Amino acid sequence: MTVALVSIILVILIIAWRHSHVPWRHRWRRRQARAMAEQFRGSDRDQPPAMIFARLRAMDALAFEELLLESFERQGHTVVRNRRYTGDGGIDGQVVIAGERWLVQAKRYAGPIKPAHVLAFAELCRTRRQQGLFIHTGRTGPASRTASGTGNVVIISGRALLALVRGERLDMIGRAGR
Repeated sequence: MTVALVSIILVILIIAWRHSHVPWRHRWRRRQARAMAEQFRGSDRDQPPAMIFARLRAMDALAFEELLLESFERQGHTVVRNRRYTGDGGIDGQVVIAGERWLVQAKRYAGPIKPAHVLAFAELCRTRRQQGLFIHTGRTGPASRTASGTGNVVIISGRALLALVRGERLDMIGRAGR
């Protein structure tokens, strides 16, 4: 009886450790994201927008994803991170806003975003019956705005992205799909 109980406890501990364990690569990216979040909310808050966008575009792509999730967490939202960065099915994370779970896709673009990317993410959100946040550093053209016009995807870029990384509230999210 004691051996069975010890075995069960050991299995539970191993499972708990595997689910709570953060791989070292994730830890490095989270540290980088936390440092950038501190800078954008503090000493670098008043940098010109062009400089902030240049810094965001120069970041490691996965650290950029972590920065966005960190920014939502700092606003008090619950964030669900993926266990792995690759093979995430087009979802870079999830955030719970006002009790509703939103899928997040992050893109670092220098130029205009591709409408096909927005359409693919909108279809993914529709299939999962969830709202989506398409967050990017590029320019949003009319075709991309139309692609997001399905009501289930909000595009966050430009001033809204600056507000997010600086720690300001995003009221536009609460109005999406309503």
